[in-house]
Amino acid sequence: MEMPEIRRARRSDAQAAFDIRRLAIHDQCGTAYTPEQVQAWTTVPLTEWYRDLVENHFHLVCIQGDPVATGMIDFEKRELGAIFVHPDFMQRGLGMKMMTHLECLARQAELTEINLEATLNAAAFYRRCGFIGDKPSVYQSPSGLRLACMPMVKKLALAPAG
Repeated sequence: MEMPEIRRARRSDAQAAFDIRRLAIHDQCGTAYTPEQVQAWTTVPLTEWYRDLVENHFHLVCIQGDPVATGMIDFEKRELGAIFVHPDFMQRGLGMKMMTHLECLARQAELTEINLEATLNAAAFYRRCGFIGDKPSVYQSPSGLRLACMPMVKKLALAPAG
């Protein structure tokens, strides 16, 4: 397998990011959510709001130039999200590679903690990444969908100066 590269997403990457999200949800979230929830979650249209989000906050793991995983960081909200890996590329460490990249960016921005709202099926992955949190909550998506989630936080040590 060619070495994966991480790059900032462009607005033109929104469809690819949206497709990776949909495929990953279908592949991974059926154990934690009902078929009706997965269906409602994955049938929302690609919106200008999502295109803006991709353009402003997303990073992509690419293999041979093709996006295979997504992740986003919102520095103002100190929040990570949208960590999705295309099902054909799961179990290759790409999600962990994206998390490491985003945490590095957070440290460079001098953030002392980052937070996220984990899907129930992904909470164990985030715990392996050093996040803590075990009190379920309800995530209200921009499309109006309500899903059980796990708010989690990770304290960051600042990167050494220089």
